Amino acid sequence: MLANVGRLLAGVAVACCLVVAMAGPSTAQKAPPDPQAYVKYYVVAATYQGQPENLAEIANRFLGSGERSAEIYNLNAGRVQPDGASLTDPARLNRGWYLVLPWDAAGEGVKYGQVPSGTKPTRRPAPTGTAKPSGSPRPSASPSASPSPTGTKGPGCTAVAASSSRSDWAQLRMAADGAWDLSRGNGVMVAVVDSGVDGDLEQLSGRVAVGADVTVGNGRGDTDCHGTGTAMASIIAADSSAERTPAGLAPDATILPVRVVGASGKSRATDAANAIEVAVSAGATVVALGSHVDLADPAVVASLTTALNHDVLVVAGAPTRPVTLPAAGESSATGALLLVGGVGADNQFVEEYQPNTVEVVAPGADVTSVGPGDAGPLSYTGTRFAVAFAAGQAALVRAGYPELNAVQVEQRIHGTADAVGGDSPDDRYGAGMINPAASVARPIEDERPVGVGADSGGGGGGLGALVLLGLALIGGGAFLTLQLRRRRALG
Repeated sequence: MLANVGRLLAGVAVACCLVVAMAGPSTAQKAPPDPQAYVKYYVVAATYQGQPENLAEIANRFLGSGERSAEIYNLNAGRVQPDGASLTDPARLNRGWYLVLPWDAAGEGVKYGQVPSGTKPTRRPAPTGTAKPSGSPRPSASPSASPSPTGTKGPGCTAVAASSSRSDWAQLRMAADGAWDLSRGNGVMVAVVDSGVDGDLEQLSGRVAVGADVTVGNGRGDTDCHGTGTAMASIIAADSSAERTPAGLAPDATILPVRVVGASGKSRATDAANAIEVAVSAGATVVALGSHVDLADPAVVASLTTALNHDVLVVAGAPTRPVTLPAAGESSATGALLLVGGVGADNQFVEEYQPNTVEVVAPGADVTSVGPGDAGPLSYTGTRFAVAFAAGQAALVRAGYPELNAVQVEQRIHGTADAVGGDSPDDRYGAGMINPAASVARPIEDERPVGVGADSGGGGGGLGALVLLGLALIGGGAFLTLQLRRRRALG
């Protein structure tokens, strides 16, 4: 099905390329945000097969069609390269230039990460006659607009109800800052499959990729008129230094917004399935599914199987009706599906979940997050927000322990949860309330990273054991510290 998604979005890869969206300044004093993000890119060589490099040949090599050279041009026009020049002619490339590529680029020479320093995007317009990116331009928030208590943005949008009242109980309960000395989610891409994400928000500046709008097939995902996707993204990765807004659990993570719901508020199962495929193809290692994704739909189940066949941790709300959950189709697969239940400060569920389906619980009632546009901090209730907290925790673990696969990350989330209501696991609350800081700091007995074992052999075994022991001691000390901070926060 990945091939089908590639064909669906082949002509509009600009919309879902992993380039961090740059928010326009609302005042003269506002500095432009850091444009760096984790992207696919290519370093131009002097020649390829004896011929000078050019965009048409590069597009044919990595994207399967020379006609897609316009997409590469649009991603790089005006970007100042290390030699001080910039791309103005598709047929003229200089050795050592860094070319940002669309998300589906593949082949020898394609790199993934932050574009090395020395290339700076400018606000210069593309030369006359070049193709322009498809999709609607992202609307900028007006500094004079009055805050909206419902977080609406744009005509014809059905906003999700939210309250302007504020309670920070969820963030205090999570105490994620206790993990930040060990991990802040750097280098981890979290896909948010919901209503899109407002990439113009100051709190998310430099953290939101352009993403994709699968409802139209050629749009971008970094706009949001319903607000739920933006609220999820803020719970995951909001700037810890932003005013008036609680910090996200993994403030250095990158958000890949994939919109599955249009202005009407309705969604289609095929869009949700395609969105999961797009997230996996784009390189997201954590996928947070909003409430528009139906786990019982066969198309969604098929796409989830694809995700589980990769090293992806999919975080979803526990089902409220009977479903047959997907399983990986390959014996060597390392993907995992984590089912989360939402609770309030009193540990009461926000929905009636199916018995014995909740693996862990997280805050899902009266959760403070940020709305789109100028809405500011709002209070939200729903399972999708509990999913966001668990996805933020997963980003912390994946960044702190990159050697662990998705199954091991899920096990660590289970193993560090705080029991709720009795024994752990519990038939209602599963392993209990997630504990982001403990999942990064607490040593877990018998946990074996990928490729590390007693029978791995080699002369580095003793050194590896010492390193792991050192990490365990450091983590143990950090764990004691964060537990004290957590208890103080809970009073």
